[in-house]
Amino acid sequence: MNKRLVVSVLALFLLVQLDECAAGDWTGWLGPQRNGFVADVTLPATLPDQLTAVWTENVGTGYGSPLVVGDRVFQHARQAENEVLLCLSLQQGVTIWRQQISVPFRVRGGGEFHGKGPKSCPVYADGRIFTMSITGRLHAWSAETGQPLWQAGYRGPSDDQSSSAARHPHWGASCSPIVFQDKVLIHFGDDTAGELVALDAATGRRIWTNGTAGASYSSPLVGTLEGVTQVVEWNHEVLTGVDVETGQTLWSTPFPHEEHNQNMPTPSLWNGRVLLGAENRGLHCFEPQKQGDQWSVHKIWSQPRVGLDMSSAVVCNDLLFGMSHFGRGRLFCVDPVDGRILWQGDGRFGSNATFLTTQDQVVVLNDSGRLQVLAADGGEMTSLAAWQVSDRPTWAPPVLLPDGLLIKDRDRLLRLTF
Repeated sequence: MNKRLVVSVLALFLLVQLDECAAGDWTGWLGPQRNGFVADVTLPATLPDQLTAVWTENVGTGYGSPLVVGDRVFQHARQAENEVLLCLSLQQGVTIWRQQISVPFRVRGGGEFHGKGPKSCPVYADGRIFTMSITGRLHAWSAETGQPLWQAGYRGPSDDQSSSAARHPHWGASCSPIVFQDKVLIHFGDDTAGELVALDAATGRRIWTNGTAGASYSSPLVGTLEGVTQVVEWNHEVLTGVDVETGQTLWSTPFPHEEHNQNMPTPSLWNGRVLLGAENRGLHCFEPQKQGDQWSVHKIWSQPRVGLDMSSAVVCNDLLFGMSHFGRGRLFCVDPVDGRILWQGDGRFGSNATFLTTQDQVVVLNDSGRLQVLAADGGEMTSLAAWQVSDRPTWAPPVLLPDGLLIKDRDRLLRLTF
């Protein structure tokens, strides 16, 4: 077999790998189903006192989660005035390709600590990576080569799909795109106006546009409620459900950004209900109901003793786990049936935390580099293991691998094993 044929066969093999998303791949914010559940990963029965560092790479700043597809890792980050997209080897951390675009950004007062982003998490689907810049532009890239494919942004009343005007919320765009079938779903806009859009994943063509509400810092998810597959999103004004095929609004309930209390966490879906936590506004459970062609929304319960600032909660074993910003950060477990608080941890846990779940454990990483494994139990808070995985801020969501983790800290990507 000659060298050219070998290279061609290898390229075809890698392309097939990237086009076929395996069960263990981690393809976006909170995983393939946007619920934090990590399939096909079983933590060791005995967890070590320390984790082993396999490799560490300087990748840049930002809060984007690493993605894992086969033997490749994709990281969206900032280096100087550029947003970069890196493709690395999972085994060695070696850079396979690198792309960049110039993204100047002015940090508004009070946001200096969080830097210039990016704050959105990328998503992978069907051989493509989709990234959202901090200025509110969505870019599509070839996962195989890094070649730019198309870009899109807020269009508003204009018919110019190529408009490059920067439109983003006050602190920068942090809404993470999600892909469903052939559609990329994202909310474009700023604090005053925006739109939920479905774009053709291959071309960037607009399939439908919904609403005029401004963008929030929350991210949409796709689920089935009352037998209808829909986009559930919390934008600047309302919590709403939108038909994923037509873009028609099915239901909505007012839940606006109020003064400095911002709409940030991604909601959770559980048994036909939407669980939503808000900064200084408690934790709430809504149930959209459909009779004939008419939808209505019923509030089932509210829990004022728990508030979610930037941290999103997750469901495991029919229990809701999260971090309330009250008490300077307090882990909690809530019964989603009635909103009862089953337990709360000590205060001062952190300013932010990201949660992942396995079959029986909850993995939580706070913003100061502390990673903790909890039993998914509503009886009491039981810590199974804890490690200091970085001495730098860790705001980006981690990735749980069969043999360890990927941790993105302030400017590095680390691979650790158990």
